[in-house]
Amino acid sequence: MRYMTAGESHGPELTAIVDGVPAGLRVSEESINADLARRQVGYGRGERQAIEDDTVRITSGVRFGRTLGTPISLVIENRDWQNWGERMAVFGDAPVGLQRETTPRPGHADLVGVLKIDSNDCRDVLERASARETAARVAAAGIAREFLADLGVEIFSYVTSIGQAKWNERYPMRSAPDYKPLEIEISDVRCPNEAAADAMRAEIDKAIEAGESLGGTFRVVARGLLPGVGGYATREERLTSRIGGALFSIPAIKGVEFGLGFEAARLPGSLVHDEIILRQDIGFARASNNAGGLEGGMTTGMPLIVSCAMKPIPTLTTPLQTVDLDTLEPALASKERADVCAVPACAVVAEAEVAFALADAYLEKFGHENMADIRAAVASYKQRLKTVAR
Repeated sequence: MRYMTAGESHGPELTAIVDGVPAGLRVSEESINADLARRQVGYGRGERQAIEDDTVRITSGVRFGRTLGTPISLVIENRDWQNWGERMAVFGDAPVGLQRETTPRPGHADLVGVLKIDSNDCRDVLERASARETAARVAAAGIAREFLADLGVEIFSYVTSIGQAKWNERYPMRSAPDYKPLEIEISDVRCPNEAAADAMRAEIDKAIEAGESLGGTFRVVARGLLPGVGGYATREERLTSRIGGALFSIPAIKGVEFGLGFEAARLPGSLVHDEIILRQDIGFARASNNAGGLEGGMTTGMPLIVSCAMKPIPTLTTPLQTVDLDTLEPALASKERADVCAVPACAVVAEAEVAFALADAYLEKFGHENMADIRAAVASYKQRLKTVAR
């Protein structure tokens, strides 16, 4: 299962095409819209979220609420397009007096992008490099999430830090899978710990006053995974590399850790590796989950726990210094409408990327043509695992 997106931040619409979806999967625009709404909300979001009301329209690949096994296309209209139609016209000449963006922002794709494509207007780059594109990813991932949910896999995320405000979880590898998604979603910073959430809001308030932006960290958790999904023989098969690469495709992500992550490098092996035990109800299991649900590039059957670090947003209300592309003189960087903090929203995008990587791996293992055959293959695999462990 794979996806492709198209569309600019201030273009008419965002489009996503999802390919490799089995036939017979029930999908819902309402479920996808719920995820799009989660991506839009959060303490510290900017004015653009008040303009847009992201809703998806599925235009192909689904009939009577079930997939046909053909490519699925999804469309999200940009309401702000009505304010940008002249400046972002697909055809015709540029309007007289068009203001180009010539002061690239440090930390954004602006400068390197215009150098790459030989442009003199950063808007040719920033419109596509904008985080607005991730709305299409979240919509597309709605298909992958429905597929995984059908097979008993649930994915959620929560925020662990914003700026200097950090939730010091005592045993995150043990406790993370037990957090309740509802408690996470009712928090406007998507943190289930009230004291930590209050500190995060205070950090955002200070950043607003200082004209700053903030990054942070979050975890993505997947529950209900079967062991042995993924591969060990080649780099392409390993879920560690596939999920890591997918998460790093999100523009603001600067770090990814599985399980204990970097902490594992500071501990002896006896305190890192998860001992193998045998349980009568499920067969082989682990006494702990320091690996975060992945071992040798494959799922262990324990919850997948991935931690991510997001950098601060490059657009600042108190801009940094840059160089004007026209005059080659020092200047202040351009200002687009932007969030002060989008860590809670970024976590939702990360859920989408994890969902696609897991869905693709499940399809490789259990078949890809229709849901009836896939469910039968999963049931047979579960039965074999129980037999092996007896």
